[in-house]
Parts: sequence; C-alpha cells; structure tokens
Amino acid sequence: MAFPSYYPYVIVGAGIHGLSTAYHLAVQLKARGRGTGGDVLVIDKTSIGAGASGIACGVVRNNYFQPAMRELMAQCVEVWESDPEAYSYHPVGYMQISPESMHEDVASIAEQQKEIGYESVFIEGEKDSMDYMKSLFHDWRAQGITSVLHEKKGGYANNTSSLYGLANKAEAEGVRIMTGVTVTGFESAQDGDAVSAVKTNRGDIGCDQVVIAAGPWAKQFWDMLELPKTVDIQGKDGELHKDIPMWVYWSLQEGTLGVDPAFQVTNAGEMPPVIHVDSDAPLYSTVDGSLITDRMWGIYYKPDFHFGGVQGGAAPFKVETDPEEVAVDPYGTESPEFVVGTDFAHMWCSALAHCQARFEGRIDRYKNEPSGGIGAFTPDSFPVFDTFRENCFFVADSNHGYKMIGVGKLVAQELCGERNTLLEPFRFSRYAQGRLHPISHSPFPWS
Repeated sequence: MAFPSYYPYVIVGAGIHGLSTAYHLAVQLKARGRGTGGDVLVIDKTSIGAGASGIACGVVRNNYFQPAMRELMAQCVEVWESDPEAYSYHPVGYMQISPESMHEDVASIAEQQKEIGYESVFIEGEKDSMDYMKSLFHDWRAQGITSVLHEKKGGYANNTSSLYGLANKAEAEGVRIMTGVTVTGFESAQDGDAVSAVKTNRGDIGCDQVVIAAGPWAKQFWDMLELPKTVDIQGKDGELHKDIPMWVYWSLQEGTLGVDPAFQVTNAGEMPPVIHVDSDAPLYSTVDGSLITDRMWGIYYKPDFHFGGVQGGAAPFKVETDPEEVAVDPYGTESPEFVVGTDFAHMWCSALAHCQARFEGRIDRYKNEPSGGIGAFTPDSFPVFDTFRENCFFVADSNHGYKMIGVGKLVAQELCGERNTLLEPFRFSRYAQGRLHPISHSPFPWS
C-alpha cells in the first residue's frame, strides 16, 4: 500500500493512548455519520507497544487521592470491563495498604469512592487491618498498618496482549496502523498556527487533526510543536512560581520474582488482588538483616503468568540530569542507563518478605533480566490533556498511562466536538490559574 499523502486524522504513537483514541474515534465517527475508521491513521516509529505501554506492569486501579483522577479512573475501569477478553484484563481487584501517616488520605479516597459508586471496602485500625489481611493471606506480617482499602474493581491486564487487542479492534473499524514511520516535524498552515502536515522520514502527511500520544517521548514532540519549555505556576500558597521546567524524567523501578505465579494465591486458593503497600516502618534486608531504609517506602506486586512470576515495583526516582540532556532512546530494557539494578532487587525482595513470610529467602529467585524505563512527567506529575496549535490534541499522561485506557474514548469524543468534563481538570491552563491537584502523603509521585 502506498505511503499516504493525506489523512483527516493522524495519531502519533501506537501505545495505549494512540490505539484507544484510534479505535474509539473510528466508532464515534461512524456513529455520528461524520466518517469512518478509514479516516484515521496511526503512525509509530517502531512498533505497536514499543514504548512505555509495552513494558507496563499493567495495574488498573482507582486508588487516587485526587478527586479528578478517581473520576477519570472509574471511567477507565469501565472501558477495561467492556471487553476483558480483547484487553486481556483480569478483574482481581486492588488493595491500598497504608500506615497511620496516610490514614486520613486513604479514608478520603474510600469516602469519595463510595460517593461515585465505586465498590470498595475500607478497614481501619491496626488490629482490624491485620485480621483482614490474614483472612486473605495466612502469612501476612507487615507491621504498622492502620488502614486497608480493598477495591473490588480494578486488577491488571497483560500489556502486549491488550495492545494488540486494541489494534485489532481499531483495524476492524478501518483504522490504518503504520509502523516504521518517524515524525521529524510539523508544517504549519499558511493562514494560521494550525498543523497542516506531519513531516516524517517517509514523506509528509497532510491532515486536519493531529493527536500526539507519545508517552516518554512527549517532550520531543512538545519541542517540535514549539510549545513552552517552562511554565509559570500559581501555587496554592498564592505565589506565582515562574519558569518551572515543563518536563522532568523519572526512572521506573520494576522487576519479577521467578516463582510460579500460583505461589501467591489467597487462603482460598484464588488469584489475589494487586497488593500495594506503603509503609513508614524500618525496612531491613532479607539477606543480612541490615537496615535498607527508615524512611517512607512503597511497593506493589501481583502474580502474573504473562511475566512468569510475581511481578511489581517500587517508587521511582527522579532523574537529576537536565531534561534537555536526557536520552530517551534507546528506550526501556535496551537502555543500560535506566534499567533497574541490584539495589532495587534487594529492596523489593526484602519488602516482599516484610509483608508476607512466603517471600523470606526468595531473593535468589529474582529474575536478573533487564527491566525498567523512564517516564516524562509534567511539573505537578499529573496529566495534561489539551489542544495546542489549534488542531493538535496532546495526550501527556505523566506516566499514569497504561491504566488510563478510557482517555482515548474521551479524546475521541472531543475530536468529534463533545467537550468532556472528565478532562477539564487536566488542561494546561490549570498551571497559570492555580487549579492544582491535591498532593497525598504517598511516596509515589502519581498517587
């Protein structure tokens, strides 16, 4: 098939956001009598799922301290539930297990989940929390836990399978997906600021609408579109904080313990919820008993046949290199600079053993294989979903990405002229207007 010179809709990025937008846009165009999937083109410089979506842990949760994130994630969970087979989705639930310093935050989450009809169970108090966890796992032993939020919805999905499931659904609607196409720039319309064509290594593609869904490469496209490198932010303290860098990178910390996934089943022999533990208890080495940290720490984990073991991660760390100097490519496991090392394996395996006795002495089963990657984060670590240059919709997920499959559906609605209230709290204008999201006490920048 010849390389196209024009498409009404050009979507850059074949990850979760690009493919979800393409599929839902094709459906929306047809339903509104405004076109078909044949009007939609997805391009990617490498392949489907070659970026962050392809290495994602796959956790799907509603557990956010920020009301706007909770409402958005409730919609995303509905999309996951709409076709669990195609999306390789496992609705096992999710648990946020926390110390007293986070009690008030988690109580607020539980109350607001109740208000929006998102099913969850909230356990309070150290004894009741321990009893609840032991009713699921006989070997539970994490100390200092005073609340458990058990989300009955959510769970996890297999990353690669879900992406190809999305791609198949999109192509069935007539969407064209082209890989091996590298974007080199954008051409502006003669009579305005709008993008008239996407420049690529294989030729220019004229367009009416562009969607950028590039994940870790968000900054590169932001720069190509000549958008501001810094932003002024009206803080909650009433002060205007000037010239804050628009982008910062964080290194993601994930790995797999090479045991049979069935090793981590409940007392009833069932596949368990995804476990997320934040703790301020001292963490000691499962190898030699030495102190690893006496500061707040957090981990998450789940049995996963796709990864072949118990897979999960810990809080990421900020990349101190100037964002202008950070090399995103080679990405993920191909980058020796950003794969996790022995320090992560030591901490994570020790934390697993801190939580459940079955993991004691299992660090030798840790899969010593490349894992990890980097994410492009916004100044407040929350997404920016907005239109720039008149006709370029920018999906900057700030590494909340994979779980947010429903964002593509909302973007598709906006492209069809239906502005959606769920996306309003994530407009770029929030920085200048001081409409910032509240910050939790979690050690994770995205909670």
